[in-house]
Amino acid sequence: MKKNNGLYKWKVAVIAGAAILLLMELLLTLFTIDFVEWLCTLVITSIFICSLLLACYKKRLTAGAAIAIMIVCCVTTWVVLKKRNEIRTNTRWFFGSKRYKAQVLATGATNDGQLKHMEWDGWGFPGAGDTVVYLVFDPSDSLSTGARGNSHGKFAGIPCEVPLVNRLEDHWYTVLFYTDTDWHHCA
Repeated sequence: MKKNNGLYKWKVAVIAGAAILLLMELLLTLFTIDFVEWLCTLVITSIFICSLLLACYKKRLTAGAAIAIMIVCCVTTWVVLKKRNEIRTNTRWFFGSKRYKAQVLATGATNDGQLKHMEWDGWGFPGAGDTVVYLVFDPSDSLSTGARGNSHGKFAGIPCEVPLVNRLEDHWYTVLFYTDTDWHHCA
């Protein structure tokens, strides 16, 4: 059986493309700085495109196959970048939920009716302000209404009005605060 047939070349190209996209998603999960995300995406996509062009030049991949793979790679990259926060949040929760739950539950009880929480994520730039996301434990699941409707507003147990509540699982939520607002400093 000959290994240089067209199907073998396609398989190698698709496996290489999938490996590069998985690496890109891993890097997006590990880093929170927007510049690093874009830089990683640019470098990985450039390496992938150069590899495809080299494979075409060496006659190991047809031009049509390379163009199809580049289109799939570009579309997938766009989707990953568009949904990077959801991908990052779900990946972090999947791999570290036990640790995060223990950290939040270890915080002392509040007397003012606020929910147990910890800082989950954040980003910002000088002059533009800081944005913070909190991981919140809600034993009564009162935040489920806000998470289900993607609504913004003031919710019981959270001191500030917030633009987004996202449900991770029963009783566990991420809560995005407005820029330059945090749990202790409402606008």
